[in-house]
Amino acid sequence: MEEQTTNTDWLKKEAEELKENAFDEDRLPALILEENKMVNIEIDFSVPFDKWTDPENGNLKKIIPVTVNDEKLVWWLNVKNPVYGQLVQKGTQGQTKFKILQTGTKQNTRYTIVEDEDETETKEVEKVTPEKVE
Repeated sequence: MEEQTTNTDWLKKEAEELKENAFDEDRLPALILEENKMVNIEIDFSVPFDKWTDPENGNLKKIIPVTVNDEKLVWWLNVKNPVYGQLVQKGTQGQTKFKILQTGTKQNTRYTIVEDEDETETKEVEKVTPEKVE
């Protein structure tokens, strides 16, 4: 005869954690960035990002829906990564398109939002070349 488990508290906790890490939607392929290669992405800020907590170390990652070259992907990004906060801040200002550059690999991976050079150059030129119209 099978023996029944009487203390199921840990199972209930495990079931709740599974719910937290579950996905309601079909899984999309992950965005894979290459070192020293810039990628143009568009982020869908229309719905809150799904989250995933690593059961081994407790790190929280946001699953960010992105489009790259008309392909829908997800970017698994640790919320402790400084670029996450920058993306959220720019998203609140209405920006959805970004140029992302990855440097380093594994634990040394860094992401940088590359600002549009043409805009920056234009603004600097406007500041240093006053026009006189007579």
